[in-house]
Amino acid sequence: MKSIFNKLILAVMTATLVFAAFPVTSAYAQDENPHKPELTNERLEKIWARELKAYERLGKGFNDIDGMIAKFQARIDKAADNGKDVTALQSALDAFASALKSAKPKYESMNGLVNSHQGFDANGKVTDAEKAKSTVREMGEKLKEVKDAMGGTGKALHEAFKAFREANKPVQLPAERDS
Repeated sequence: MKSIFNKLILAVMTATLVFAAFPVTSAYAQDENPHKPELTNERLEKIWARELKAYERLGKGFNDIDGMIAKFQARIDKAADNGKDVTALQSALDAFASALKSAKPKYESMNGLVNSHQGFDANGKVTDAEKAKSTVREMGEKLKEVKDAMGGTGKALHEAFKAFREANKPVQLPAERDS
């Protein structure tokens, strides 16, 4: 009985080792140059539309820099007048304001690309694929420059306000019951 049990265990272990030697899924070697999807006219048009949307969103943000900063500053001043610690908020706003002012010229430099839209017609359709590729590439680089100039200061300001609100939540007293 003991030898049958040992043989059964040996057979199961052997089968396990055999199956473990073969992978369940296929493995594929990666090329040195991974395949990049071809830039078709349709894909170029989608990229261009996405870049134009980002450009317009940035334009709304840069449209009234001083008014936006003044609004944030007023909120910080009001909190300071109420005796709240606003040092983190003030430093986040100062960094944000500085980044906005340094990023604005980079944003404005995109205006020529948008107005000329080389390789695209007025409706965003590709007219010359090579020029369109160049335009999309340049626009992407300019958008990246703006993002790098901002350095995450917008997100940091948002997080600072969020942390401030959490730290200064009004304390709610339990409701009194009528007896």
